[in-house]
Amino acid sequence: TTTPSPGGAGQRGSHGKIKRSAAAKADFRKNHPCPSTGRTTGRCPGYEVDHRVPLACGGADSSSNMQWLTTAENRHKGAMGCARR
Repeated sequence: TTTPSPGGAGQRGSHGKIKRSAAAKADFRKNHPCPSTGRTTGRCPGYEVDHRVPLACGGADSSSNMQWLTTAENRHKGAMGCARR
């Protein structure tokens, strides 16, 4: 089951996590191959797909709002929350 999240930032699953679109991520990867392997599928060692504007901050779950970040960069960005803007 899903419930709307506060502020309209997307749907949340039964565990409270914002549900992400597998189709949007696949579209992003198709057009932006992994920086470390050059592949459009499979693992991408050292990198993660990131939402430029986080879903929790009202960002869209679309390929146009995604980018590759190193794992370390993504952890730092996530720790800053919505206040980073």
